[in-house]
Amino acid sequence: MSFFKSLPDGAGPGNIFSAYPEIYSHWTQMGEALINGPSPLSPGERELIQAYVSGLVKCRYSYIAHCEAAYARGIERGLIEKIVSDPDGAPVEAKLKPVLAYVKKLTLVPTEVTQADADAVFAAGWDEKALHDVIAVTARMNFMCRIVEGYGFTPMTPEIARQRAEERARVGYVNLYPAMKEKS
Repeated sequence: MSFFKSLPDGAGPGNIFSAYPEIYSHWTQMGEALINGPSPLSPGERELIQAYVSGLVKCRYSYIAHCEAAYARGIERGLIEKIVSDPDGAPVEAKLKPVLAYVKKLTLVPTEVTQADADAVFAAGWDEKALHDVIAVTARMNFMCRIVEGYGFTPMTPEIARQRAEERARVGYVNLYPAMKEKS
């Protein structure tokens, strides 16, 4: 149940996006581009970053939703839980480790991000576009976690999250919120 009595049971960010398209239509389009647009990172890796951010800040609603979204995009089930609990020991390819370190630092102690952190990402073989995408996905997810927590959205079940993730992977974010397309 949301803090807002005007919202239905099971409400989530889509309800807010549809209610305020003048504010959120571009935000939804940005989310679509960040996950599905051209990037050195796969859509699954970008969803993994969103789930990781959610896990770091303990935003249960977003964590469940984006774990399922990452799994729907080919990330091995259970990997994100391992990354959140032990990012250094998680079974991910070496190239992704400095990206995860960057995401963690940018999320938890953003004023401590340094050139050395960026250089570690570059040394792992990522280019500036990849780091841009990492930063943008991380920043957007931190914002989304604040929306979710601010409205008091109740986490959905993993089964519902899986259904929604599969639908988003099939039709995209923007097509899920028709009111936004009309206003943008």
